[in-house]
Amino acid sequence: MFNDLYDVIVVGAGHAGSEAAAAAANMGSKTLLVTMNLQNIAQMSCNPAMGGIAKGQIVREIDALGGYSGIVSDTSAIQFKMLNKSKGPAMWSPRVQSDRMRFAEDWRLLLEGTPNLDFYQEMVSGLLVKNHKIVGIKTSLGLEIKGKTVVLTNGTFLNGLIHIGDKNFGGGRAGEKAATGITEQLVDLGFESGRMKTGTPPRVDGRSLDFSKMTEQPGDENPEKFSFLDITKPLENQRSCHMTYTSELVHDLLREGFDRSPMFNGRIKSLGPRYCPSIEDKINRFADKDRHQLFIEPEGWNTCEVYVNGFSTSLPEDVQFKALRSVVGFENVKFFRPGYAIEYDYFPPTQLKHTLETKLVDGLYFAGQINGTTGYEEAASQGLMAGINASLKVQEKESFTLKRDEAYIGVLIDDLITKGTEEPYRMFTSRAEYRTLLRQDNADKRLTPKGFEIGLASEKRLKRMEEKHEAAEKFVHFFETQSVKPDEINPVLESKNSSPVKQSGKLFKVFARPNIEMDDVRKIESVEAYIQDNNLDREVIEQTEIQVKYSGYIAKEKNNADKLSRLEYVKIPQNFDYSKIKSMSFEAREKLKKIQPTTVSQASRISGVSPNDISVLLVYMGR
Repeated sequence: MFNDLYDVIVVGAGHAGSEAAAAAANMGSKTLLVTMNLQNIAQMSCNPAMGGIAKGQIVREIDALGGYSGIVSDTSAIQFKMLNKSKGPAMWSPRVQSDRMRFAEDWRLLLEGTPNLDFYQEMVSGLLVKNHKIVGIKTSLGLEIKGKTVVLTNGTFLNGLIHIGDKNFGGGRAGEKAATGITEQLVDLGFESGRMKTGTPPRVDGRSLDFSKMTEQPGDENPEKFSFLDITKPLENQRSCHMTYTSELVHDLLREGFDRSPMFNGRIKSLGPRYCPSIEDKINRFADKDRHQLFIEPEGWNTCEVYVNGFSTSLPEDVQFKALRSVVGFENVKFFRPGYAIEYDYFPPTQLKHTLETKLVDGLYFAGQINGTTGYEEAASQGLMAGINASLKVQEKESFTLKRDEAYIGVLIDDLITKGTEEPYRMFTSRAEYRTLLRQDNADKRLTPKGFEIGLASEKRLKRMEEKHEAAEKFVHFFETQSVKPDEINPVLESKNSSPVKQSGKLFKVFARPNIEMDDVRKIESVEAYIQDNNLDREVIEQTEIQVKYSGYIAKEKNNADKLSRLEYVKIPQNFDYSKIKSMSFEAREKLKKIQPTTVSQASRISGVSPNDISVLLVYMGR
């Protein structure tokens, strides 16, 4: 049945698995995607949305490299918002509300249209390993499928256990069975495993809600999109979300069920996501707050199913129902299904290389929640990187990694590998020390040349990026060289309560003022004429404004990154014996021995390794 030897076998078809399979296949590797249910490819298990704070940057990076998440986010969007627009561009984060069913369908159609990609539906129960090298997988029916590399993207399915109040049952997602066998085998092979928890809110019937009592949350007036390609278009019509609040009454009703909550009675022992707590956890931790926001999110264009964002819970279904009926606008609510919590196995990511290949088994890669992360975007980016590196390994080419000053994806993977995580890891802009460089608007400039070089991003994508940024550079040069007279610019400056100028000067200097925006300088005839004559689009105009107004900050951060990156080039020999460095702290020796960093820079970011330990290491290495 499977006589072929696959280059890459991807196990699991969630966000990580879908990106991994697409990347490997598009890079020319003969790829097999194996999943328990082919009807649930790229299923949005929790909220029907992509992007958000820092996550939006990741989706744009995936797109810039040649992945599919940005394209699918655009084709299945029902609302677009650019978050944090009141702050500097380093904080701007795109987010779409998605049509859940269309999202999964569009992903499946893209994958089915990808050459070199085969599909198979069955549970993978084990791995074929020979002399610490992966040679394939084994299915629950006993089939053995040979592969040169394997990417595990098991999500919440490894020994998944669903909790609703005092009831619990095996499952990887509502209505789907858990995956068994893989964890036990990996532990036998020497891997360390752990348990994590996540949760999801109830889904309700939108026809039973009174939206007139809630606050409408519309999309942007001039929506943008995720993909840098012109094959997708911004939304012309959008669906609104709505906002309402819990109350003291709601909190009291929820507290009545705390004694039956698996979070408080000891049934759930694992940690859940710190930044996406359940409603009972919020009430318990923030007892001084008399209300919490709930965002009411439609699940698609045509369905009446609604997602209650902010009401993630594992409380008994009767408690959930009674409490929600006391929320303003939910007085007559009808449930589609209750919320639940799920516990699952993960493997501390310090057991991986930066390529996401495991240190213990050659050719085996982990991506997504198996590494302790939470979120579609974090999973998708890991899947993309694992798929790329599995394909490069088969082709006997140099591996592909991203540094912390090159991408949020680089920050994410470096954090996981060097620091590990004991709770579900979520990306934030605050985790990126070079966030002024890692903006969502320049992801294509940062990463498309790299994607093209490894054979993933197309030449058309590269050319479009080059044309866009060349046009922006020319527009910046225009501001640097074009003079403006006082009588031209002073009316604009006075309208913005900005000091008038007394003599002619370069437009760049005026435009760089904090309170002067592109819309203001476009009132100058020569500026608007340049835009019209060169047919500049929104992306070029926005890129130019950022380059002019934030050039000093960008240059300063680039200089800092260049200084710190010098340690990235100081390599640590493989299997370095840290036990010989007696003047290094015991904790540092133990951590370095366990994680086996490849560079001194990576070693410096490991928790428990002090600057003094790094100095000792450099002296010992003769640096």
